[in-house]
Amino acid sequence: MKRYMPGAGWAKPARGGLHRWPTGHVLCVGLAALWLWAVASAWACAGQASARGPILRVPQAKAAVPLALALPPGTAAASGGNLRLVESGGSAHAVPAAAVVGPAEDGSAGPLYLAATLPPSQPRERQFRLEAAAASGPANSPFGFRDLDPQRIALEEDGRPVLVYNHGVITNEKIPKSDARRSRACFVHPIYGLWGEVLTESFPRDHYHHHGLFWAWPHVYIEGKEYDLWVYNNIRQRFVRWLARQTSTVAAVLGVENGWFVDQRQVMTERIWLRVFRPAGDSRAIDVDMCFIPLDHPITLCGAEGKSYGGLNLRYAPRPEKETLITVPGGKTREDLPDTPLAWADLTARFAGAPERSGAAIFVDPGHPDFPPTWLTRHYGILCVGWPGVKPRTFAPGRPIRLSYRVWIHKHALEPEQIQEAFDAYAAARRATWQP
Repeated sequence: MKRYMPGAGWAKPARGGLHRWPTGHVLCVGLAALWLWAVASAWACAGQASARGPILRVPQAKAAVPLALALPPGTAAASGGNLRLVESGGSAHAVPAAAVVGPAEDGSAGPLYLAATLPPSQPRERQFRLEAAAASGPANSPFGFRDLDPQRIALEEDGRPVLVYNHGVITNEKIPKSDARRSRACFVHPIYGLWGEVLTESFPRDHYHHHGLFWAWPHVYIEGKEYDLWVYNNIRQRFVRWLARQTSTVAAVLGVENGWFVDQRQVMTERIWLRVFRPAGDSRAIDVDMCFIPLDHPITLCGAEGKSYGGLNLRYAPRPEKETLITVPGGKTREDLPDTPLAWADLTARFAGAPERSGAAIFVDPGHPDFPPTWLTRHYGILCVGWPGVKPRTFAPGRPIRLSYRVWIHKHALEPEQIQEAFDAYAAARRATWQP
């Protein structure tokens, strides 16, 4: 038992009686203890801040914001497990998130990306803290990939079809063998709407070379010779290898490497990434990241004269043309738009299997080269992003060409303002940044 000795400080019993500590020693011990407590507290706070991870800054958006952003190097949460985003200064509601594989600068499998869908916000920038979410075990994904046959792989969500990627050669036996458009590889079809309706068409009778969601150019120049990837004239796309096939609680990722081949010689490396998010209300986002790398020789690309098509294209399923409505940033239009600069375009109609109208839009990344690029829109059922457009552009070997888009699927017929809000949400996702 200790007791205070006036003029001497604290004392404690000892075998030889009371042991007295001088008052100065007591002061030194007290200051040392206070210093150690302060250091320990600082370490604890620093460790806690580090464990919470970096801060995500996202511009405001009136619509839900599906996003994917490369995680900062060394982020502890990127090692796996369940993640969440907690908004600063907001409702503190936790947004589920996941770490998924994404493309590097050359389109190969690169860093881990954070995938999440943020709720709409008030008119201000938002900040979210990345945290590891407590869980008793690994979270189950609603997504699943399934090989339909050696040529096709399907993505399903909760057992319902979402899309099919055709990596092998698909042949339409009804098309004459002499027609190069009889076979095609490396495209997405079908894409399903949120009611389960099929939104795309492949090998339509009016244009055999249209194939769901596909990417092709009508004018390809290599070493002074012209080729036509649009109709497979002496040049073709072929599957090379898988880059990624991943599912998470938030999104599914499919990465694939293809090649452009002239006979047996590969002239271009093509890397395509599809990132499919869970539905947000009555819509679903499918992000498409594309990377093209010319190999041994420069390659010149050019769109169709007076129309501009050549690039990413979406061919829609059969529907009454008179009920087809195309909407662009300027509003609803009944006219086809050739060689027209657009940030986005949407086609809505009554598709078989849906109780009412539905549709799908293409959004162009605001960081896209020459934004906004020129388009061709056709009410018979196709939207074509044209880049580089009607003026030829030559690309040096070994230098990646990066292009990013979003296919935005929705229920119902929407007003232009509603589609613009969804595009603004995509733009907000592309401008999101990390704050250490």
